[in-house]
Amino acid sequence: MDKVKFTAMKDGTKEDYDLLSSYEEGFVEGLPDRVLNFLKNLDGSLDGYQITRLEHSLQTATRAEKDGADEEMIVAALLHDIGDGLAVFNHSQFAASILRPYVSEKVYWIVKHHGLFQNYYYAHHVGKDRNARDRYKDSPYYQDTIDFCENWDQASFDPKYESYPLEHFEPMVKRIFAKPIHDF
Repeated sequence: MDKVKFTAMKDGTKEDYDLLSSYEEGFVEGLPDRVLNFLKNLDGSLDGYQITRLEHSLQTATRAEKDGADEEMIVAALLHDIGDGLAVFNHSQFAASILRPYVSEKVYWIVKHHGLFQNYYYAHHVGKDRNARDRYKDSPYYQDTIDFCENWDQASFDPKYESYPLEHFEPMVKRIFAKPIHDF
């Protein structure tokens, strides 16, 4: 495997960066598989619930699909909690950052804010403001995020719910991550 010659980026040449670009293409193509493998790791996350975080994600995505959501939203529902294991206090922003180049502004916003909106269901039990989401009432995606949480996210902790398996969603994930729609 060829390697760049520089030890500081500012010293890189066109040839160095052409080499890195060639490696990056293959790396980017493998993103959907890395995302799916990381999602599988949610099977061993946070204890205390009746189901795993992976099953929660599958239930959320299954509910979204059964409700007629588009593929972008279904994949977002599947991945909305992918950051739980690494970004405990900002998992929503973590998941949104992964999705951002591949989804609409609306879907990005919903995923980015779903954690705060989810507080509505339990914050008052732990001494916090359940209505903290109201600071976003002027957002065009405020009600969409409430609907995401109410219809899919908060309802998806049921050990008796029959969700679609991860394999069902794999083609969708691969299509969504096939090409960025935003250039950042």
